[in-house]
Amino acid sequence: MNSARDPRIAIVGAGLGGLTCARVLERHGSSVTVFEREASADARPQGGTLDLHADTGQAALRAAGLLDRFHALSRPEGEEWRVLDFATAALLAHQGPSADGGRPEIDRGRLRGLLLDSLPEGAVRWDRAVTGVAPLADGTCRLLFGDGTAEDFDLVVGADGAWSRVRPALSPAVPGYTGVTFVETGFDHCDTRHPDLARLVGNGSMLAKGAGKSLVAQRNGNGHIRAYIALRAPEDWQVASGIDLGDQQAVRTHLLRMFDGWDESLRYILRNSDSGFVNRSLFVLPAPHTWEHVPGVTLLGDAAHLMPPVGLGANLAMLDGADLAHALVAEPSVDDAVRAYESIMLPRSIEAATGSARGLDRLVPATAC
Repeated sequence: MNSARDPRIAIVGAGLGGLTCARVLERHGSSVTVFEREASADARPQGGTLDLHADTGQAALRAAGLLDRFHALSRPEGEEWRVLDFATAALLAHQGPSADGGRPEIDRGRLRGLLLDSLPEGAVRWDRAVTGVAPLADGTCRLLFGDGTAEDFDLVVGADGAWSRVRPALSPAVPGYTGVTFVETGFDHCDTRHPDLARLVGNGSMLAKGAGKSLVAQRNGNGHIRAYIALRAPEDWQVASGIDLGDQQAVRTHLLRMFDGWDESLRYILRNSDSGFVNRSLFVLPAPHTWEHVPGVTLLGDAAHLMPPVGLGANLAMLDGADLAHALVAEPSVDDAVRAYESIMLPRSIEAATGSARGLDRLVPATAC
């Protein structure tokens, strides 16, 4: 940063985008503090596998000086995609890994760990829940915490996801339900305990889709397969159906009824998973989502452009983080940096949101294919 002093920068949220921003800033000698409401890095599972694109996620890791370490941990074979007929499980389409390994897979938790390990001790303050922010008249911003305390910063970066506590300082927008829910479940030691499913999925991901519902299964690390039962349904579908998501057998029975007529090798996913069922209703921000510039505060990742999980969100969040960090290093003031960053990020996110909406329609078609 070309200024008389090191600016006080706070990042709210220790997800992939916020940590990428922190890492790039630290690499350029700028101090930053990341505030995270979770008690520790291991407080909850971090989700499934991600494919990192060369021009977004991998570009961000290159800026962070972590690309070689990423390649050592990633699974190039995880790029494989298999599309199966829902009624017969016949292979309809197959995409193998690209010759250059252009979009290798990595478990989200492992990628987050790579970023966390790259930061100095104390850069992330765990168990610090943010309740809101207040832009101040002098162009700085006050960060408000759940314990009633507050701290002032030259810049507060909202990297705190779908239900961001920072977003209201910039925009009144709130996420809306897409009409699609993912019901998540999983399989452990799949090659030995679930070999038929392992062969069905292959080295990467498998998709079978019908009208208003799909099955997606993807390889994770350590022999785990994570599966998603995708449904076009009301947000409270389980309530309307009288289903307790904690009653595994009741959920299985209901889902098997919904997927009547599907091939039994695919219905195996519904009958035999090792873990329970987790309901994940999909929400998005209105598109386009923009805001008038406010000094002292900005957003990145899902806080700025929540979109369907079809492979773009994590990549864009990381690129957002790297772009913001580069602007803060290059521009003469914090405000100039944020304006430069937003002028790049907002148009890019509008285009991506449109593409992601189309991707969700292809993943879970409303009518028969």
